[in-house]
Amino acid sequence: MFTGLIQALGTMKPLRGDSWQITCVSQPSEVIMRDLAYGDSVAVDGVCLTVEEVLKDGFIATASPETLRRTTLGGEQTQQKYVNLEASLRVGSKVGGHFVMGHVDGIGRLLIAEQTASSWEMTFKASEAIARYIVPKGSIAVNGISLTVAAYEPELSQFKVAVIPLTYAETNLRYLVSDSLVNLEGDILGKYVEKFIYYDKPHAKTQDDTSLDDITPAFLAEHGYL
Repeated sequence: MFTGLIQALGTMKPLRGDSWQITCVSQPSEVIMRDLAYGDSVAVDGVCLTVEEVLKDGFIATASPETLRRTTLGGEQTQQKYVNLEASLRVGSKVGGHFVMGHVDGIGRLLIAEQTASSWEMTFKASEAIARYIVPKGSIAVNGISLTVAAYEPELSQFKVAVIPLTYAETNLRYLVSDSLVNLEGDILGKYVEKFIYYDKPHAKTQDDTSLDDITPAFLAEHGYL
């Protein structure tokens, strides 16, 4: 589990089979490398990978065919671009972003990035499979970065985020151009809510004898939950 607060930038180099060498290149890389050990989890552009070998300035990990298929790590330009790196959350650590699982839901695309007086406004296109978890003012992970949805257009499956200068400068968002692909992970809370609402268990009852089949978005809105 991660928080979506990027700790370093790195590069990826393909090795044998599905193995990759990830090398830290940014100044704060000691945050990643300080106590990195075999078997640890590291989010690479939002994708949870397991450390198989620790190197002087990075590590080796394997990305399965499924991971390469569902994420940008399988793209032809992977070894030319920078990737965001974050070590897994430790018990007692601060949670400054939101709970990011490192299980990417799919690939999105940058439509436009505009600089404002105080931030960068970036608009992304998401697939319908991911868009159903996006809500205004909710959380979303873009290349592993915890961001808040500033605006959402459900009919277009597009959302906008406002990126502060620090986040823009310290992550690979600054290297994105129009049509750049990004990894997207919806908020885990939305997935559990969806599961509970549509779970097919007709005999299950709540404490007030309400069937779980009756708990729909309309029911929640009527009772003040939306």
